[in-house]
Amino acid sequence: MSETDAIWHDVECGAYAADLALWDELARAGDRGVLELGCGTGRVALHLARRGHHVWGVDRDPALTAELERRAEAEGMPVHVVTADIRELDLAARFSLVVAPMQVLQMLGGEEERRRALERCAAHLMPDGLAVAAIVEGAEAETDVDWRDLLPDVREVDAWIYSSQPLEARGDGAAIEIHRLRQTVSPAGRLEERRHTDRLDLLDAETLEAEAVAAGLRPAGRRIIEATDAHVGSTVVLLSREGS
Repeated sequence: MSETDAIWHDVECGAYAADLALWDELARAGDRGVLELGCGTGRVALHLARRGHHVWGVDRDPALTAELERRAEAEGMPVHVVTADIRELDLAARFSLVVAPMQVLQMLGGEEERRRALERCAAHLMPDGLAVAAIVEGAEAETDVDWRDLLPDVREVDAWIYSSQPLEARGDGAAIEIHRLRQTVSPAGRLEERRHTDRLDLLDAETLEAEAVAAGLRPAGRRIIEATDAHVGSTVVLLSREGS
């Protein structure tokens, strides 16, 4: 991991806001603590903390959690940050809402890894709490976007320019690989570039709900986050703890 991980995370994810209203709504309904899985640099965690919610954020990348800690401290926001793998999470806390935004559960590497994460979700829920996960269903990431028309995501940091251009998405029957061209321009004008790939497991809401039942959760509804000019839409699967 490196300090540029946080920069690229902000470039490619930081501007996304289509889901924030839904997390606001669900957090207000429970209002006894929010746990965000795959919190990154705090796009969701800080948004909810600014609205008065008690938030814990978990990510396995120490560069991202360090940046979230720095930002939370700078704003005086009470975000409790944990560097950990969500498949092995064991916190001394329970929450009314556990959130997995932006396809976090599809980046774990298959059904068994999702099951482990879902079991950890169930273990950290209050009896009347909800776990919610945003997913891209099926092969929508391949078909819903005209990749040729997408503009690059760009950010300037300390006179360096960082640009990430989506190129294409390819499916192999088990996952979708999203390919990007990352370019960096130094203050002196030197250009460096490399390709980056994110891999999302193919998944639909019905399959995730069945996996959740095996992990001690039960389906509690679905919501839709509409597509934007730069992002595909998502299905949000709501899950409650068995026995609640």
